[in-house]
Amino acid sequence: MTPAETEVAELCAELIRVDTSNYGDNSGPGERAAAEVVMARLAEVGLEATYVESAPSRGNVVTRIEGTDPGLPALLVHGHLDVVPANAADWTVDPFAGEILDGYIWGRGAVDMKDMDAMMLAVLRQMVRQGRKPRRDIVFAWVADEEAGGKYGAKFLAAKHPELFEGCDHAISEVGGYSLEVDQSLRLYLIETAQKGLAWMRLVADGTAGHGSMLNDDNAVTEVARAAARVGAHKWPIRLTPTVHRFLEEVSDAFGIPFDPENPGPVLDRIGPLARFIGATLHHTANPTRLTAGYKTNVIPGQAVAEVDGRFLPGLEEDFLATVDGLLGPKVRREFVNHDIALETTFDGDLVECMIASLKAEDPAARAVPYCMSAGTDNKTFFADLGIRGFGFVPLRLPKEMDFAAMFHGVDERVPVDALQFGVRVLDRLLMTY
Repeated sequence: MTPAETEVAELCAELIRVDTSNYGDNSGPGERAAAEVVMARLAEVGLEATYVESAPSRGNVVTRIEGTDPGLPALLVHGHLDVVPANAADWTVDPFAGEILDGYIWGRGAVDMKDMDAMMLAVLRQMVRQGRKPRRDIVFAWVADEEAGGKYGAKFLAAKHPELFEGCDHAISEVGGYSLEVDQSLRLYLIETAQKGLAWMRLVADGTAGHGSMLNDDNAVTEVARAAARVGAHKWPIRLTPTVHRFLEEVSDAFGIPFDPENPGPVLDRIGPLARFIGATLHHTANPTRLTAGYKTNVIPGQAVAEVDGRFLPGLEEDFLATVDGLLGPKVRREFVNHDIALETTFDGDLVECMIASLKAEDPAARAVPYCMSAGTDNKTFFADLGIRGFGFVPLRLPKEMDFAAMFHGVDERVPVDALQFGVRVLDRLLMTY
């Protein structure tokens, strides 16, 4: 077993034990303590790193390892140190204990995404200890605040410290590279090449305030509730983007079933719990999530607000927003709470070829396929602000029975130890050959 395989599980557990919960309002503990762990582990092998705080305790770590060919563009490998909060009472184990039980590492961040943070550390430490240099410069970044949009992490670094990413034209990061087992002779590894856009919206209705006992035909609560209900109940038509179309074709071929673009349901039925990931990429989504109005039961408020989590398909933002606006009605206006781009890139190029080769070298049954992610990652920021083309690639060979989709932001989040060991073998091979 290689040094990276030996230590990756404990590195992951060590990072999980540092609570970096992100509540979205800058009230959490921040990422500094986890960043200090990263820097300490880098220092042990003689690597210096740049530490940048965007705000008190909002820590980011960036380091660069030089390649043998300065003429090649650099590669960015990035992961986020923050995690979503966890309620310990709901969990089988303490979500911040980093326990290793039954072949799994348990805890908040085990798959989102302290597993990749640990894999990056383990592979980098191994490369330095063994005196091996990659072909090109590689920039490793452990960043803050991805779970709340990246204001204190990727967005801050891209705006204030773009020099740290000089020469980078491609990137790899989270939510891709994991396996979907068809049978013992074939495993599909999903590489993320597209992400839906983000439109968190505030729906606002103004009405006439008054006493709750009187007649009122201009009730803001009624207006915004009707608008939210229309948006939430809308049946969005299937619109297959190039990435989603290819993914469904690949799955159909793997399982030996016909593919009907007008009825992709039979294909989704074959991929088990991952249908939750993929199903949301067949069309736009808009889910009401909050309702706010008033201050007393017998007072009709003059304003009412609903919030909606909207996700639009790549290339179809105008279609999405026009449909939403048509559902609102004349008395409800729309504002953005958070707005971010959609991404879609092609499944080609030297980096993709190296991903495919690295997977097959460690798993001869591997077949890499592109897919679209229903949410978003920091790859959006690095593309929009610095022009870096990103892919989701955290290589994990998973047990067939594992409900991987449920691990993201879920209770009892965990990752198999042997999946991490597989991952560092693939990642090391990729970084040394690309």
